[in-house]
Amino acid sequence: MIRPEQWHPVGGLVLEPNAMTAATMSDENVVVSAGPGAGKTELLAQRADFVLRTGQCHYPRRILAVSFKVDAARNLRERIRERSGPQLAARFDSLTFHAFAKRLIDNFRPALTGLNALDPDYRIDPDNRVARRQITFADLVPLALEIIETNAYAREGLRQTYSHVFLDEFQDCTSQQYRLIKAAFGQSAAVLTAVGDTKQRIMAWAGALDGVLRTFATDFAATSLPLYQNRRSASRLRRMQNRMIAYMDPAAVSPAEDLTGDGGVIDVLAFDTDNDEAQEVADLIENWLAEGTAPREIAVLVRQQPHLVAATLGDVLTDRGIPFRNDQESQDLTAEPAAALVFNFIRVIADDRRPDAYAELIRMANPMSASEDEAARFDSQLKRTLREARSTVRNPAFKVNHPAAWRHLVDEFLQLVSRPVLTALSPGYQQGTRLDDLIEQAFDAFSRELAIDGESVQALRRLSEADAIRFLTIHKCKGLEFEKVVVLGVEEQLFWGSDPTTIMSEFFVAISRAKHHLLLTYAEYRERPARATRRWDEWRTPHEQLLGFAQDD
Repeated sequence: MIRPEQWHPVGGLVLEPNAMTAATMSDENVVVSAGPGAGKTELLAQRADFVLRTGQCHYPRRILAVSFKVDAARNLRERIRERSGPQLAARFDSLTFHAFAKRLIDNFRPALTGLNALDPDYRIDPDNRVARRQITFADLVPLALEIIETNAYAREGLRQTYSHVFLDEFQDCTSQQYRLIKAAFGQSAAVLTAVGDTKQRIMAWAGALDGVLRTFATDFAATSLPLYQNRRSASRLRRMQNRMIAYMDPAAVSPAEDLTGDGGVIDVLAFDTDNDEAQEVADLIENWLAEGTAPREIAVLVRQQPHLVAATLGDVLTDRGIPFRNDQESQDLTAEPAAALVFNFIRVIADDRRPDAYAELIRMANPMSASEDEAARFDSQLKRTLREARSTVRNPAFKVNHPAAWRHLVDEFLQLVSRPVLTALSPGYQQGTRLDDLIEQAFDAFSRELAIDGESVQALRRLSEADAIRFLTIHKCKGLEFEKVVVLGVEEQLFWGSDPTTIMSEFFVAISRAKHHLLLTYAEYRERPARATRRWDEWRTPHEQLLGFAQDD
């Protein structure tokens, strides 16, 4: 433990003055308004290191971070581990709102009574609620709110656990989510840090509060601090962002002298058809990969329905052997430890060149509470199981393209790891059928990818964040950044809606994910996909207003 005045940002970083102030607040709540690339995740990581290393968060109390997406929660958790090391990071809980609410329900479930009472083995279903037995994701926050508002024991237990609370991307907070935070930590000794960017408030359709950062500042007597520096994007991209800011929020415009330079690339490409678009974009992606750009640094963003809008591009990439993954289907899954364990096991036995997967597999599979002798025996047994599974897969008789053959090996491996170790991977696995459901989903995802070409390694690459190009909706890409970003289909038929502010905010989020190269495309004709069930306009019109921001001064 060190004194607060002895603390310096870890990693040799230099924080701008307001970021340094926010990171080192001792007992005051703070709300930080930060634009894209200003380093919101890094700020929270540095603040966590400060309060843990200086004893502001006294052991055994913990820090709670609540985010809106699984990716964002995981990225923050990994950043803390990188900055502060595993021992301090073990006292940091990074959860989504849904995960936070589920943890409250699991810990204090008997507090729910009447129509909201739940059995111990309740499960979560995407669509249907069944009395006592089953709830939906939409029920999680309301049920957690009921517990906190009506049960003093639960409320005080939560407050005794967490001395500091971080709220990430808080501009997207809904009224119920805000009520939950206020009921849990309002009028408490917890120190809260909220970060957000009103120019990126794109969750209005889901009930995001208007002006929630101001409301938070008032309700929690929080100091307001803006961050100005964009640490992500090259100068040309920052100038484009600044032109959009001048339209959306003139008071937040950066001085022109802060945005000089020739760094970065912005391309606007027009095409006759979506097939022409797919071939040209695939050529560019192929060149980027050949030049050394990692697949995880390339993203294709679509406002909605990437499985339809980007289908032609996906077909072309598949024909060229370039792995990609549609994050609309797999983003949340790959962030789950149980799914990661299944995928890493298959990687280790199917591919000779994955020492990273092997190391992670060994780390996750070993029982944490085992004695030294027990751990040694298990390690020997695990390595023997892996050798035997690898030998089985390499046998010519093994049916590589049959999911059932792989499922037998996966089941044997999971049985060896044991149920207690699996449930210990995440608090959410200790209640209901969540663990079993995730294992099924992981194997279903692998089977789906395996069916494309019968190649297990390629199937895993398409499921990987590191080995595949990522197709994301704009809502899914928040909080992420990439060297190369393609915004596919900047057309009036895709960027439409009754609220022009929402359209502008969404486009701003999309372009601000790019660090160096931004590519905007539009096509005059998009053939109706066979899977389309709703209206589909084949003839398209470029969105001149949005594309106009790409024109440098």
